[in-house]
Amino acid sequence: MTMTDPAILWQTLREEAQAVAAQEPVLASYIHSVILHHHSLAEAMSFHLANLLDSSTAPALLLREVCLDALRADPQILQRLCRDIVASYERDAACDHYLMPVLYFKGFHALQAYRVAHWLWGEGRRMLALHFQNRMSEVFAVDIHPAAEIGGGIMIDHATGVVIGETTVIEDDVSMLHEVTLGGSGTARGCRRHPLIRRGVLLSTGAKVLGPVEIGEGAKIGGGSVVLADVPAHSTAAGVPARVIGRPAGEQPALDMDHKLGDIADES
Repeated sequence: MTMTDPAILWQTLREEAQAVAAQEPVLASYIHSVILHHHSLAEAMSFHLANLLDSSTAPALLLREVCLDALRADPQILQRLCRDIVASYERDAACDHYLMPVLYFKGFHALQAYRVAHWLWGEGRRMLALHFQNRMSEVFAVDIHPAAEIGGGIMIDHATGVVIGETTVIEDDVSMLHEVTLGGSGTARGCRRHPLIRRGVLLSTGAKVLGPVEIGEGAKIGGGSVVLADVPAHSTAAGVPARVIGRPAGEQPALDMDHKLGDIADES
């Protein structure tokens, strides 16, 4: 049994919420409405996400039912949601409560909105999925196409300006920062136009990965880099256009969040 178990994580979230409500009366009503009034993590997240995405077009009351339907129909959504919470807690030094991403981290919120939209896309409800994408972009400044395939244990830190295109594939345990773009190349339909990001990759601030390129497992992409070609596993790439300059210190740089390029190979 680990913290990624929904029951264990939910109990921890409730305990943290009770402590926060007692310590900060100004937030007590908010904490109760988002966490303590609910019987499960699925119910709490459906309520919270719906209120964040609320609009006159699709009010929170309706969106809450859609979110809950998705979480009940596909248990993998809740499992990945839990892994996303734990990823923020373990990789973000500023995150000292599991409750923080649930309440306040828009990268986490955008991911969960995407997960519901992805389920809708698979169910053939594409216009509603695109509504979720549109609201996500407006509310969180994060644009993730519902057709993209994204694993669990993902952290999008700060998140503003992140764009993830339609045929993107992101495996488990990937970390990225704000202004990362996983963009497409070409106009052909029915083929992969966007990147494949393997497990354990770290995409630093402002990295742009364009076209159907593969970023190998455990690779690191330096901040502000523009990647136009495949990057081998366990290598560091940086520059415009990016080139391989060395190796990360660890096997999965997404987990240690070390953005320094001190691992540059000696080319003398």
